[in-house]
Amino acid sequence: MSQAVRVVVLGAGRVGGLIALDLAGDDGLQVTVCDRDPQALQRVAGPRVRTEVTDLADSAAVKQRVESADVVVGAVPGALGHVLQSAAIEAGTPLVDISFVPEDSSRLNDLAAQRNVPVVVDCGVAPGLSNWFVGRSAAEMDDVLDVEIMVGGLPVTRRWPFEYQSVFSPTDVVEEYTRPCRMRRGGVDIVVPPLTEIENVEFERVGTLEAFLTDGLRSLLETIPSPTMCEKTLRYPGHADRMAMLSHTGFFDESPIEIDGVMVRPRSLTENLMFSRWEPRPGDEEFTVMRVVVRGRSAGEERTERWDLYDRTDRETGATSMARTTGFPCAIVTRMVADGSWKTAGITPPEILGARADLTERMLAELRGRGVEIHHEIQSTPLRS
Repeated sequence: MSQAVRVVVLGAGRVGGLIALDLAGDDGLQVTVCDRDPQALQRVAGPRVRTEVTDLADSAAVKQRVESADVVVGAVPGALGHVLQSAAIEAGTPLVDISFVPEDSSRLNDLAAQRNVPVVVDCGVAPGLSNWFVGRSAAEMDDVLDVEIMVGGLPVTRRWPFEYQSVFSPTDVVEEYTRPCRMRRGGVDIVVPPLTEIENVEFERVGTLEAFLTDGLRSLLETIPSPTMCEKTLRYPGHADRMAMLSHTGFFDESPIEIDGVMVRPRSLTENLMFSRWEPRPGDEEFTVMRVVVRGRSAGEERTERWDLYDRTDRETGATSMARTTGFPCAIVTRMVADGSWKTAGITPPEILGARADLTERMLAELRGRGVEIHHEIQSTPLRS
């Protein structure tokens, strides 16, 4: 009998816990979850999941823990992601990471390649599956001309004034609304304000949503040679204007201001006021919707590929669609690394794996098997002479 592959999941939050439980369903994997919060660990502990209290902000402790693993999964806040990536590479342990790291992970590529360590980054939904779909479509085209990504997680029940609930870090949501957006137009990389270029888009089973620019292309700007590329976040109509009003009025400002002799950081105050209203109520359900459109040329034809994803809260397990669509892709890629289906050393974004038809077939089959709806449509027309 072959020895079980030792998988260590760093982070026991909503997504990390889901990843651990998903991986624990495989007899060939031995799963251990590490987190500094004993209560979070208790929620995922079970016969197939071991737990260890570990300070994930301590790089030495993280390195020591991952040295004995065969594969590591990173499911920590973005601020800790770079520490985790460096520790795994230095330990020589393959890593699959969903952390939205603010640092440029590609700077670790040479070190990972030298240590012969495969590291798959941004392996969630967006970035993650969005990149994967772009990579698969681009691989089928001679020239890519345009890439558009639209994605969002929303409550089923709309409640005024925000018509939004945060199913992941609320601080990261505000960051989306304030971080300048990197995109490409006319072959030139540009930076534009977030919450702009609002448009209404129709989605089956959902209705009308609004899409507005946010910063989420990341590695795609380096790996996909498309002259036009953007990412937009999806919300119920009117949300972007409300957030833009707060932003322009200064509610998201970082610099403290004095109010009645007390120094107050506007963003901290705003976050505290909004987050209590963004918290899901018992029994609330949410959904995740994503559309990726890639246009280009292939074999003398104009080709358009569209990917549509839809998922909803799992009533049986209580898992949110955002946790499912983020965690399942990571768990699936972890299996690919564990069984040797992916073993290329260095820092690799999901679009590179997506370029392989066999890995994409496996990803789609496993996601659909878990109830995530994905539709892929291709339209081709002869090029005009």
